[in-house]
Amino acid sequence: MSTEKNRCPWCGTEPIYVKYHDEEWGQPIHDDRLLFEFLVLESFQAGLSWLTVLKKRENFRKAFANFDAKKVSKFDQAKFDALMQDAGIIRNRLKIEAAINNAQRFLEIQKEFGSFDKYIWSFTGGKTIVNKPKTLKDLPAKTAISDAMSKDMGLRGFKFRGSTICYAFMQAVGMVDDHLVDCWRKN
Repeated sequence: MSTEKNRCPWCGTEPIYVKYHDEEWGQPIHDDRLLFEFLVLESFQAGLSWLTVLKKRENFRKAFANFDAKKVSKFDQAKFDALMQDAGIIRNRLKIEAAINNAQRFLEIQKEFGSFDKYIWSFTGGKTIVNKPKTLKDLPAKTAISDAMSKDMGLRGFKFRGSTICYAFMQAVGMVDDHLVDCWRKN
């Protein structure tokens, strides 16, 4: 009898991917620092694989002050230039600029709503949307909710926050549970 757990096939057998799937993906996050971390990482992932980002995650934590939005919001030209030279992260000018800009917008939302958590979870009424996908083909790239989130964030000045990025963020932070129905992590 096999003791192997049935997982969503997207994580394959790559240890870092399996660990992420088993311990993080789809688990509700309400901590603002972690929400900011995923917001930044999802924007850096645009056009790349999530595995690429996961492999560089510790480097991102060091480069972006452990995702302390207050510190990132104050990054100056010298820090920007240093990030552009940091081979440990994804060196994309627009994405680095977006991370700094988004830290500033993040702080504005915290001030307005009391926390980023209150703001972002308001799009799902404070609850996880539990979908029942049977195959990866059943997973959408975006939804009406991610469209609304993307639009509102855009009006607030966020960059690299398209609907597809917003939906991936929602999956990552547990606003959406898209584990396949036969996955051991399905809620």
